[in-house]
Amino acid sequence: MINTDVSTTLKINKPAQKVFEAIISPVEIGHYWFSSSSERWGEGKRITLKYDEYQAEGVITVLEMEANKKIVFAWGEEHGEVTMVTITLEESQSETIIKVVESGLNAHDPEIVAKMMGQKEGWVYTLTCLKGYLENGISSLRASLIH
Repeated sequence: MINTDVSTTLKINKPAQKVFEAIISPVEIGHYWFSSSSERWGEGKRITLKYDEYQAEGVITVLEMEANKKIVFAWGEEHGEVTMVTITLEESQSETIIKVVESGLNAHDPEIVAKMMGQKEGWVYTLTCLKGYLENGISSLRASLIH
């Protein structure tokens, strides 16, 4: 059985509190990731995320949150393939190492390699947009990826 976990790690030159807030805040998320988030993320909440530019919408269920350290959510119900996303933040000297691990992709899916590559590309892109936004105030990178 192959390991289908998709892992992406990036350094952001901001404190973990700023990175954490950018993820869970419906105001902040629109600057680098989704167009909108239905509400502030919190443990046990179901959040609707919209991508106006792609006419797409998805729902996540926040399973676990530890302020400035960890967020775990499930998504993909609308596509019939639920995966778990674990985001961890590790702060050191006012910079943060953010790591995203997405797990639960079906190893028996004949398209598994393409799906894993797509998820990896998406996470690298999302974290790059987050870095650009937090470090340099750039909010024009989001929703530029052409599928």
